Amino acid sequence: MEFERPRGTRDFLFEEMRQRKHAEDILRNVFENYGFCEVQTPLFEDLKLFTTKSGEEIVDQLYNFKDKGDRDLALRPEITAPIARLYLNELQKTSKPIKIYYYGSCFRYERPQKGRFRQFWQFGCELIGAKTPEGEAEVIAMCNDAIEKLGITTAEFNVNHLGIIRGLFNHFDIDTATQREIMVVIDKGDKELLKESLVGDNPIIKDKPELNEVLFKLMDMVGDSSIIEAIEELVSPYEETKEALEEFKELVKTLESFQVFNYKLNLGVARGLDYYTGIVFEVYVEGLGAQKQVCGGGTYNLVKLFGGEDVVSTGFALGFDRLMNAIEELNGKMELEPIVSTYVAAISDSTRHEAFKIAQTLRKDNIATEVDLSRKKFKKILAYANKIGVKYAVLVGERDLEDGKVTVKNMKTGEQGQMPINEVAPFIKTAIEFSS
Repeated sequence: MEFERPRGTRDFLFEEMRQRKHAEDILRNVFENYGFCEVQTPLFEDLKLFTTKSGEEIVDQLYNFKDKGDRDLALRPEITAPIARLYLNELQKTSKPIKIYYYGSCFRYERPQKGRFRQFWQFGCELIGAKTPEGEAEVIAMCNDAIEKLGITTAEFNVNHLGIIRGLFNHFDIDTATQREIMVVIDKGDKELLKESLVGDNPIIKDKPELNEVLFKLMDMVGDSSIIEAIEELVSPYEETKEALEEFKELVKTLESFQVFNYKLNLGVARGLDYYTGIVFEVYVEGLGAQKQVCGGGTYNLVKLFGGEDVVSTGFALGFDRLMNAIEELNGKMELEPIVSTYVAAISDSTRHEAFKIAQTLRKDNIATEVDLSRKKFKKILAYANKIGVKYAVLVGERDLEDGKVTVKNMKTGEQGQMPINEVAPFIKTAIEFSS
């Protein structure tokens, strides 16, 4: 019987895992520099958690099942809903704002294609209880820093405030179902479909030509902060949009204070879900084709949707796999230092056990060390040590041991010399720290 990995999944071998762990470490460092703390949630949750968030139609995209207790469960397709559930269970009495970040795998049952897998990874955050322009700006700034620290310098943020569109809906008394239908169309980003849906022969809103025209013009507004004036002029007759527009203007001003400049205001960025209440943003990396979106975020109130208090979150989820693709496409693989810095080589069979003792001493001193376990000939040991890129080889010979010494060889320069065994670890640690 031949076993293969399940469709839509991947195996990550040594070098690729090192690349991914390195990127993960960079992201953790950035998030923690902003005061965010990591949490973990289960890989599976109650199915109802995800259908409440996204509607019953999401079931077709899930790995869902009944457990032995006849409970309806699903492998998580994203981590935003589990974080809201975690807040309701554990954190409601915690002082706010609460800064959370997470990293983990998610699962969706969809057709695998380039850049899309059935198991994928998300790295994201939630700022709970701080719906202010400065809270939103800090979240965007952190996202920007994280992407830049990975070496991706071509990312562009597209930012919108859904309160402007929802203010128009309120002014024209548009029912919730129709609002949702229009937002889904906007979210698809298809200009022709949007035109047909708003001002075509069979518009979604049939008796509101003024609203349709304003929405169509609004969705086409993309640019830097200079377009605020045009947005304001377009929506000025509608009082219900003013609060959101003022928040949007304040966000733009605050982004500059947080030193974020690589953004566009894009009124066509939307979400097809009702719980998004404020800003939304997407991050695109040019050169990645159809997979150019590496992040999506915004301000929303999932806690209230799940029956909790009226508390707002701002957050985003980075598509970790797409980030890795972006790094490789734009810059090639990241240059990483070899894992092991030192190889302890027994010159003869009689010194093998002493080599093991020396290797263990180095390891206990936090020096990553390899030692021969296959009883190779000495020449092959050195060839292998050179192949894996170690900086130093510790050569353990009988005569040296009689004097309590070993030979330490710099594998890059070829220089070598004897030293007492108890001086090897301090010497190598100092040399590695000096060269790094």
